[in-house]
Amino acid sequence: MLRALSAAALLLATASALAQAPATVRVDYNHSGNALGEQYALERVLIEPLPWPGSLSQNFDNTDRGQNRLEVVDAKTGDLLYSRGFSTIFGEWRTTDEAARVSRGFHESVRFPKPAKPVKVRILKRDERNLFSVVWTVDIDTDAQDVIRAQPPAPAKPIPIRVSGPSPDKVDLLVLGDGYTAADMGKFEADARRLSDHLFSVSPFKERARDFNVWALAVPTQESGVSRPSTGLHHASALGTRYDIFGSERYVLTLDNRALRDIAQNAPYEFIEILVNNDTYGGGGIFGQFSTAAAGNDWANYLFVHEFGHHFAGLADEYYTSPVAYAAAAGRPEPWEPNVTALRDPTKLKWKQHVKAGTPLPTAWPKAEYEEYSRAYQKRRAALRAANRPESEMSALFKEDLQHTTELFSKQKHVHAIGAFEGANYEATGYYRSEMRCIMFDRSERFCKVCNEGIGAVIDLYAAPARAK
Repeated sequence: MLRALSAAALLLATASALAQAPATVRVDYNHSGNALGEQYALERVLIEPLPWPGSLSQNFDNTDRGQNRLEVVDAKTGDLLYSRGFSTIFGEWRTTDEAARVSRGFHESVRFPKPAKPVKVRILKRDERNLFSVVWTVDIDTDAQDVIRAQPPAPAKPIPIRVSGPSPDKVDLLVLGDGYTAADMGKFEADARRLSDHLFSVSPFKERARDFNVWALAVPTQESGVSRPSTGLHHASALGTRYDIFGSERYVLTLDNRALRDIAQNAPYEFIEILVNNDTYGGGGIFGQFSTAAAGNDWANYLFVHEFGHHFAGLADEYYTSPVAYAAAAGRPEPWEPNVTALRDPTKLKWKQHVKAGTPLPTAWPKAEYEEYSRAYQKRRAALRAANRPESEMSALFKEDLQHTTELFSKQKHVHAIGAFEGANYEATGYYRSEMRCIMFDRSERFCKVCNEGIGAVIDLYAAPARAK
């Protein structure tokens, strides 16, 4: 009874804090182009149904993450009012082979607390020197007549999964469901609770669990599961999430950003994880946009945490033996992601404060042996998918691979060292990770120290005022 009263009090405090917050502005725009160029076009400006969920004392992003950066500045004085780093699906797509042949358009959004005066909204882009420059500017008067203020009724109600305090003091994570029918709603809530509970069993989320609120929301579909076009499976769903993004059978995203934002706006959120009601292995994550995970897969715990690492903290993939749809970056520029490096100058290694004296850079690991096994493993994996074998066989192969990696690495001198291990960021050479193992490298159960630190910096950006109390 006491626990129920406490939860009710927290919900009341959250509602009260939101009622005093400014409105939430969303700018929807179209981002189009190809591998050689890009354009932006304003679609609409709207006021979301719920007030701004974030802390007004944390309006400026100091983490230097993302391929892009949002800046909201006073139209008259030029004073910076709000900033956030982010990446986009367009940014990923333009590195694929298709972008060299055709142009495509992607719907995107940026959100910020409603200002009192007209503003300029700027989108900046990072160059190969890791410097930002403005690529689009649009004047926005949030009190203009054409700003949309009336919204349709919410298609579903948010479910409080974890309420730690008022939204402005917390990181608000929204778990959306796709491919869940009306009869599956109980399963969706159970999936959301199970997977978010697992997230908070993994460091550093475990130690910072009280800095998070978690909400869940799903719009029922007519059929269970989302589309998987490579197998001829097509299901209509509210979010339009599907497998086979960019030709990768395991890559799961939605390309319908407008539908995503129109549904998500009915709950407090800063971050989104979409659970798809499927058993087939798959997921995805875009920094500052959303992440996805197949809730019914044997590896759902790993998928949820790994993909959330991309979305939440801008962590790079550290693996490099699995096929991906992206082309290699020319010249091996230094990545902006905190957990991988081109190691152009070992004396300036971005995580050098964690490297013990005497640790060689680059750092030795059984790379050749690992790659020899991986080539055979990837052939078996591709054969299972090509033959459309039961998912249990794929899961067994993943367990075998994890066991082999564990046994191989356990014998190594630098297995617990922080250094610079070649092979990361989808490339066998030229990029390095900080530790031999990490959730971002394989299906193991822990983040490396550098990833832990990178995640903590983002938590601080959203929850520092509450932590300081």
